Amino acid sequence: MAGKIMLSGGSGMVGRNLLDAAVNRNVEIIAPSSRELNLFDAKAVFSYIRRLQPDLIVHAAGRVGGIQANIRNPVDFLIQNWDMGRNLVLAAQEAGVRRLINLGSSCMYPRDSLRALKEEDILTGPLESTNEGYALAKISVARLCEYVSRETPELQYKTLIPCNIYGPHDKFEPTRSHLIPAVIHKLHLARIRNEEVSTIWGDGTARREFMYAGDLADAILKAVEHFDSLPMVMNVGMGLDFSVNEYYESIAEIVGYKGIFVHDLTKPVGMARKLTDVRLALSWGWHAKTSLHDGLQLTYSFYLNSGEADALSVS
Repeated sequence: MAGKIMLSGGSGMVGRNLLDAAVNRNVEIIAPSSRELNLFDAKAVFSYIRRLQPDLIVHAAGRVGGIQANIRNPVDFLIQNWDMGRNLVLAAQEAGVRRLINLGSSCMYPRDSLRALKEEDILTGPLESTNEGYALAKISVARLCEYVSRETPELQYKTLIPCNIYGPHDKFEPTRSHLIPAVIHKLHLARIRNEEVSTIWGDGTARREFMYAGDLADAILKAVEHFDSLPMVMNVGMGLDFSVNEYYESIAEIVGYKGIFVHDLTKPVGMARKLTDVRLALSWGWHAKTSLHDGLQLTYSFYLNSGEADALSVS
């Protein structure tokens, strides 16, 4: 086992799902809140890491959001994600923390590839403009991890690159959320309001790969337990994708929405396709286990039972 494990971003969707999974496996993780540790304060991060002396750090903190949020706040998505990652990685290096798992994003990949994205494809082409700031920050932190390990081989700082994630503890408010939680909220409201028509941005043919958050938590815990065999950079995904139209249809079935869909061709849609190549993960011995239908059902149940549906319906 890894010994003393520290997690950044424990209050986010990925962090909360990881903590839930860790409890089920009797794995203890220290996850300081933002009040306990301000990741934007380099001196505070250095002091905290030096005092805690963790054996392994999982960096899951980040400023995240859907296409609307990325378009609206590119400066924040670039600077905040870079500052958090830089401060944590450099503090870990200074304190001599030997193992670190950094979470990247499939946004790090070039925008125009229609084939599955391999780990070596990073920085081989232009980024998607709608989330370029976020992608640049994620690339930079991943490269910083590689540089630290190159300069000091006894410090192994590795990066997992998840595809899009959804699940419990997600953000369902449309201006901050990704596709799946936004559509869950949208079609839930459409159903209870008896709306006969719902709008899809673009023509709906753009393809996306979404993985249930519990599967990412499973991958991270395996990486913690088998860190030495973990590749330096590795995709974590489903290895299959669906069109935006198909996601709408699947969510409509789960939610019980019976209306029709129309397309707004004036809206931005982002990359035409973003599918990760998961052959490296498969060879390492890991694969996602939750089907889209099961994941959507679990996520919708969380949305209903957590009070998100009621809170957002009146906001």
